[in-house]
Amino acid sequence: MSVPETQPTVLVLTALPLEYAALRAHVEKRQELVHPEGTRVETGQLAGTSWQVAIAELGMGAERAAALTTQLINWLHPEAVFFVGVAGSLKDDIGIGDVVVGTQVYEIHGGKQTPEGFLVRPKALPGSHALEQAARSAVRDLPDVRAHFLPIATGDVVLADSESDIARHLRRNYNDAGAIEMEGSGAAHAAHLNGQLNALVIRGISDRADAGKRAADAAGSQELAAKQAAAVTVAVLRKHRPRKGSPVSSDSEEGPQQRGDGGATYGGDHIDFRGGTFHGTVIGKSDERR
Repeated sequence: MSVPETQPTVLVLTALPLEYAALRAHVEKRQELVHPEGTRVETGQLAGTSWQVAIAELGMGAERAAALTTQLINWLHPEAVFFVGVAGSLKDDIGIGDVVVGTQVYEIHGGKQTPEGFLVRPKALPGSHALEQAARSAVRDLPDVRAHFLPIATGDVVLADSESDIARHLRRNYNDAGAIEMEGSGAAHAAHLNGQLNALVIRGISDRADAGKRAADAAGSQELAAKQAAAVTVAVLRKHRPRKGSPVSSDSEEGPQQRGDGGATYGGDHIDFRGGTFHGTVIGKSDERR
């Protein structure tokens, strides 16, 4: 009897309804699943790939994102985790509708208050190298997307004043960050602590984190930013090949990895018998402890 193959899953998380809607538009054959604790996801197929995509709308805040991301990782066992949505720009040359791919994610509130002032204790997690590379490749073929590969700052704050204390704090201590948002570090930490999963934060720019935020939002900038971030995420998944499941799917843009002896290696629950000679029965045993 053959061993049934499970479809590789990627977990794509959002905070807001409009972010969720932008991603949902790319997912076919959707069905809703409910975790025993009530968290809901929709799973479906990303056309042209072997990925099963599970999308969830978690609400705002890094602590909430961390807790619910952990819950969903333990439930769905994904191969990769994305947090996708909108953000405020922290750079003059990063405009509304641009996309920032997080090379790393900063937690901006950590530190120690002393009589001499606030001493920053930076915490950062890098984005997945494999996913970042897939993103760099993918955006070359997206002429309508202007992408930036920079750190992203996470804080429990909606920044709408470029001259505020928190804005000065960012410029002074996290001056390489390209965008500010509210959930990325929570999801990144959850992925890191739960098996060191590949994780990436992708944010479309909906405002410049200044007094013009309300006017930008009213003009539809959030919908545009969410659409652009979703487009980049989908393009990344079309580039990034699952590690397990079917040996090498025809939809992949990447072939099998080459060994030094000229052979090929395959991930997942597969044994490569090609080129071997066997006498008698070959028996494989699944390790249920994984």
